Amino acid sequence: MKTKICGISDSETLKYLTEHPNPPQYIGFIVNYPKSKRFVKHSQLKDLLKIDKKNSKYVAVLVQPDENTLEDIRNLPFDYYQIYDCSPAQVKSIIEKYNRKIIIAITVKDQNDVVKYMDYDKLAHIVLFDSKGYEKSISFDHQLIRNLKINKELMLAGNIQVEDNLENYKEIADIIDISGGLETSGLKDISKINIFLNKIKLINNET
Repeated sequence: MKTKICGISDSETLKYLTEHPNPPQYIGFIVNYPKSKRFVKHSQLKDLLKIDKKNSKYVAVLVQPDENTLEDIRNLPFDYYQIYDCSPAQVKSIIEKYNRKIIIAITVKDQNDVVKYMDYDKLAHIVLFDSKGYEKSISFDHQLIRNLKINKELMLAGNIQVEDNLENYKEIADIIDISGGLETSGLKDISKINIFLNKIKLINNET
């Protein structure tokens, strides 16, 4: 099981992640969604991304990005764009213009939402199933995707906590995406990050 740690906004946490003996495969940055307390302004983002990603991939989290946003980040060292609330045509245009791998985020309330991933089948490298919470850490019913068979890696987000039985997620997803679950009083907590990454390492070693 792979991991994505999202909502990184300071250099100390980012260095800790990239230098960890069991680093996350993906590290996410909130690029254009100011409602999130984890939002990073462009000037700060440019400095932050100078930190060597080493063995991780950098992910730009984008909610309905406009052309100005996409132009602002086109030369930043992002490996993936994680896109919310864009039509397949818009996503196709972004791929053609910016040549990035795509994580399509499907926000789920019920089964009708789950099947929307099919519209992006030829565009997505990874399909992320998330809650409708956006900047809020809320859950959705994981049973809705438990038996889903898709020909992409499946990423799961939505109020995942470090103290959860993380092995249960391995039955559902290839990648788990955690953000608020690694925070204390709204800030990333190094001790929680360490516990989480080591727990995942143990789970992967057991199989």
